[in-house]
Amino acid sequence: MLTTTQTQTAQTAAPPADAVIELRGISRHFGTGADRVQAVDGVDLSIRRGEVVALLGPNGAGKTTALDMLLGLTDPDAGTVRVLGLAPARAARSGVIAAVLQTGGLLSDLTVGETVQLIASLHGRATLDRVPEILERTDLAHLTRRRVSKCSGGEQQRVKFALALTADPDILVLDEPTAGMDVTARRRFWDVMRADADAGRTIVFATHYLEEAEQFARRTVVMHRGRIVADAPTAELRAGLGARSVAATLPREGAEQLLSALQQHADVVDLRVDAGRVTLRSAESDAIAGVLLGAGAHALEITAPTLETAFTTLTED
Repeated sequence: MLTTTQTQTAQTAAPPADAVIELRGISRHFGTGADRVQAVDGVDLSIRRGEVVALLGPNGAGKTTALDMLLGLTDPDAGTVRVLGLAPARAARSGVIAAVLQTGGLLSDLTVGETVQLIASLHGRATLDRVPEILERTDLAHLTRRRVSKCSGGEQQRVKFALALTADPDILVLDEPTAGMDVTARRRFWDVMRADADAGRTIVFATHYLEEAEQFARRTVVMHRGRIVADAPTAELRAGLGARSVAATLPREGAEQLLSALQQHADVVDLRVDAGRVTLRSAESDAIAGVLLGAGAHALEITAPTLETAFTTLTED
């Protein structure tokens, strides 16, 4: 099981030799006096080349501020940020890191094709030659003549994605990248991201869609109140902090005694009974299943923990 101590130890260890992103003791606050808000509070984080990392946290956890410092859009009050050994702003100018952000507008009077060509032209002839490929990868080829102002929110997100790909960056930072996209567009987006990750591109993304983190991220970092409260492989985080759900139909005889025994079990939480069926959560699901079956319960179901369960456990006050 993942513990807070283990998480803190992992954060404070020396950065790996192949780290492409290094955040060391970064802090950032806004406002003064009674209005002061500590958005990020002493965060340490190293990310290796080729990793796919989900950054999760409730609203106000500090995710966007941390990403802004990573991209050089704001400076930390304390600590250091390095991207491939460079200062963030320099890394962004050189094209080794690019982003798809929630903020930032597009030129509404240009068409989709003109927008991508304009940004591609800043990177030279070779990038201009790649524009058709970029439009195809981001599912925009059929929208090249549509004005940006006529694009839906999800389509504009795809335009931003195309702009981020023009530099062919080593590191791609995504802040709520699929906001406004329909189910089909989201699926296609993550198919492209999987291919990029398999090719060695480092991807860091913040999202409110926990199923996206669960299905795509190989590592999950959870922030709460400006600090990292967990950092582990996604599967390990899910299994270590989320008790399994157990459900069964109660026996006709001895149901009260069975429920009393379950309530006294130290590993049982969230016990509920509805229409003769009991549901609960427990880290000792096998032992609880034995108690239920031994007492005559039937139609037993055991469900593996989800990332949502772990997320709730980590961020509840």
